[in-house]
Amino acid sequence: MANKSKIILGIDPGTLVMGYGLILVEGSKASLLDMNVLKLSRHKDHYERLQLIHARVHELIREHKPVSCAIEAPFFGKNVQSMLKLGRAQGVAIATAMQAGVPVTEYAPKKVKQSITGNGNADKEQIWQMLQRILHFNERPEFLDASDALAVAVCHFFQESSVIPDTRKAKGWEQFLQKNPERIVG
Repeated sequence: MANKSKIILGIDPGTLVMGYGLILVEGSKASLLDMNVLKLSRHKDHYERLQLIHARVHELIREHKPVSCAIEAPFFGKNVQSMLKLGRAQGVAIATAMQAGVPVTEYAPKKVKQSITGNGNADKEQIWQMLQRILHFNERPEFLDASDALAVAVCHFFQESSVIPDTRKAKGWEQFLQKNPERIVG
């Protein structure tokens, strides 16, 4: 079975700054395609921000054609209003990807940090430095939200390429065959 290349989109949702990162996976190697942020802070209307998130995620999917999208789950804070707004931003990004037929996987912040650095309490600077080593790049993003999104994409790559088999049950024959193409005879 030939190793096909694929693209993974990572998103760090936010209501002021949304980070995104794209990696190209070729076999067991990943490389940086793009990372950046969508700055939303100058837009005062929350609904306008949500529309801009939708438009940017849609544009990224149309331009790069990722096979999957990984998104960071919101962490629980004390400010309920902030959590609601962040959840909406995340929901818009998820719905946009799903509408485009791109499967979405959500990762807790600690899971992402653990996957990249081996430490679930790593800070943004440690994550960025480790990503530089993993993906072999030198650029420093203006906003570390971009490298956070990149970390989510790399975390997803690591989870997909794990030697531990996927034990989740398939929902129907079509999904079973997608997960087990080597079982198709004929």
